[in-house]
Amino acid sequence: MPEPTSAAAGIATIAMAAASTTAVSIFGIPLGLRADLLVAGLFGGLVAIVVMNTVPSTGDTWRELRRTTVRRMWVACASSITAGYITPLAMLIMSVPEPLQLCTAFVVGAFAQRALMRVRDRVLGPDKPEPRPGIDNGGAQ
Repeated sequence: MPEPTSAAAGIATIAMAAASTTAVSIFGIPLGLRADLLVAGLFGGLVAIVVMNTVPSTGDTWRELRRTTVRRMWVACASSITAGYITPLAMLIMSVPEPLQLCTAFVVGAFAQRALMRVRDRVLGPDKPEPRPGIDNGGAQ
């Protein structure tokens, strides 16, 4: 590729570099999400699931293992999407420099699960365990 010799060629090169950032769209609708932030948030969510055990297993039957696996996949997706949308705002609020953007997305993805639980509890109220048939309600089915 020849060296840009004019200011117009330099501006075109910079514009093409800015346009090469991949943005996520569904059915042609741009979501305003960057793929690199989503991947960093996904890995942060996976680390939180594995290391901090944020989605514990509820049993070892095939039904419970499948249910736990599906819950873990949804939690990882929620962490990824939360990191995609919240990372730019968190960087603006905390005055984090631009080179730390992927690290910030990883941290936001890792702690998104606990933050989302707090928001859910604040909006809906704390969870009350549902009575299980035959155990918690005096044996009535």
